[in-house]
Amino acid sequence: MKFLHISDLHIGKRVSEFSMIEDQKHILGQILHIAHTQQADGILIAGDIYDKPVPPAEAVQVFDWFLTGLADLKTKVFAVSGNHDSAERIAFGARLMRGRDVYMSPVYDGSVCGISLEDAYGEICVYLLPFIKPAVVRHALKDLPEKLQPQNCQDAVKLALERMRPDTSKRNILIAHQFVTGAGRCESEEISIGGLDQVSADIFDAFDYVALGHIHSPQHLKRETVRYCGTPLKYSFSEASQTKSVTIVELNEKGSVRLQTVPLTPLHDMRKIRGTYLEVTARSFYQDTDTEDYIQVTLTDEEDIPDGLQKLRVIYPNLMQLVYDNSRTRQNQEMELAEDPEQKSGLELFADFYELQNNHPMNTKQTEYVRQLIESLETIRM
Repeated sequence: MKFLHISDLHIGKRVSEFSMIEDQKHILGQILHIAHTQQADGILIAGDIYDKPVPPAEAVQVFDWFLTGLADLKTKVFAVSGNHDSAERIAFGARLMRGRDVYMSPVYDGSVCGISLEDAYGEICVYLLPFIKPAVVRHALKDLPEKLQPQNCQDAVKLALERMRPDTSKRNILIAHQFVTGAGRCESEEISIGGLDQVSADIFDAFDYVALGHIHSPQHLKRETVRYCGTPLKYSFSEASQTKSVTIVELNEKGSVRLQTVPLTPLHDMRKIRGTYLEVTARSFYQDTDTEDYIQVTLTDEEDIPDGLQKLRVIYPNLMQLVYDNSRTRQNQEMELAEDPEQKSGLELFADFYELQNNHPMNTKQTEYVRQLIESLETIRM
């Protein structure tokens, strides 16, 4: 049986005040085409369908169009809510949509039942786990003794998985939206300082394939079949060098999972350019490029260009960011403890402080000591 794995659509998102709705509709159209050409039996949508808990009307219309297209293709849909979604809104109409093989995760109530599918190799069970926090699980399982109540995300997700009791003699798929320890982050993701949102990949051992969402870069953890597929579009310039894709998951007999990726082509790429003002405005510099891409320009001029943003938008109409790299900005950067501290873990923040105070980074032994100290402090706080 063949599935497409996608996540983090963030429909309705704005990047640097640019609406991404047309780009999203374009890329979802490509995914519909891939579902058709690949003859996919189902699609796994691992959360953050919308960018906000209360999405704008046009975002809801785009997702409705996408779901209808998949249903018309007879492609089964399995979707969970993410941390950007409202679990209640995603669950609305779920029982009605099951009639067209569209399965949306309900609000977590302490139990997750597998959706049973059949192919030539027997039964496949698909489990839909919406984004959960310890408080959500404690509320759903308030009758549990206090000593068994989850105190952190690791406890909460582990408890939720244990209560599923998947039959490991069968093939099991889990769709989840959590941060697995060791995953590499991007600037466009929502960060929890200090790693309080982390869960271990070990807790997924009962599942043949784990379709993860939340991390925007494609990657796997512990084994290839515990996988983040990444976003279908670039949502920050930290992702500029990435090639976005759809993951194809093919389950054959128990123990046989084949993975491949199909690249996606955006309506507008997101890329960085660099040089002096005269260099980046020279026709020879941009004539063989798509000037309507989403652009970050780094100017290396020592003096700021008056009205530089508006002047550059004559050539690059979708210029999102203008930054300078010169002796003044480099000096300012050296004086800052940390840029965007919400984007960094506790260990990274301490490492920045140490390097600022000592003019050299921590060594491996020091880093490991601080990591263990932070982990012990977090345990005490919980």
